[in-house]
Amino acid sequence: MLQVAVITLFPALIEALGEGGITARALQRGLVSVRCWNPRDFTRDRHRRVDDRPYGGGPGMLMSAEPLCLATRAARQELGARVHTVYLTPQGRRFDQARARELAGCSALVLVCGRYEGVDERFVESEVDEELSLGDFVLSGGELPAMAVIEAITRLLPGALGHADSAVEDSFSDSLLDCPHFTRPEEFEGRRVPEVLLSGDHEAIRRWRLSQALARTLERRPDLIRDDALDMEQRKLLAGLRTVRGPNGSDEP
Repeated sequence: MLQVAVITLFPALIEALGEGGITARALQRGLVSVRCWNPRDFTRDRHRRVDDRPYGGGPGMLMSAEPLCLATRAARQELGARVHTVYLTPQGRRFDQARARELAGCSALVLVCGRYEGVDERFVESEVDEELSLGDFVLSGGELPAMAVIEAITRLLPGALGHADSAVEDSFSDSLLDCPHFTRPEEFEGRRVPEVLLSGDHEAIRRWRLSQALARTLERRPDLIRDDALDMEQRKLLAGLRTVRGPNGSDEP
């Protein structure tokens, strides 16, 4: 079982993960556990203050080092196993599917959610193993990124999904975007399901899906394509697509 501790001032946000969906089912099955630790519970003053003004001036407030350190250390002590501590921040490495797979192999994680203008750097230096970011944008806190990380990792745990191949076929699972998908009816508002998907020819369907995934990735996210990571079939299909669309997925060669 993967154990996750979340350091947050707003535990109700994280606890919403247990209300429905894949993560809720994984929690019920004992595949993952999620517990919140509130830094306010580790303050020493009667106002339970967790923030203060930054030295050197500037707008906003910073989360203080001591309650964050105490909460993180208490969480690590309870987890017991080897723990990897992650701080969710726009300054971190971009979180991606490859990192999700690596973190899914951990036995215990601590995810730290910042608030205000950030946290005292001494907490990061003392307690954090890794900083992760969802992307180049700013949110009010780390709770939504923490929830995204938990969801992404949980999907990869054995038994979390209804079908064992679902995670394998997700976007980014092989550094490609997913192919288009269709369900009933065969025709909707004049748009028909591609004939190959109705053919029953499993090999033709597999090749169509692979070609579509390559085409979509070339058009929308060419930065994801690494030729040295593709097999021979993928390289041949990609070469044909580049001849037609150009090296960056445009319609002009």
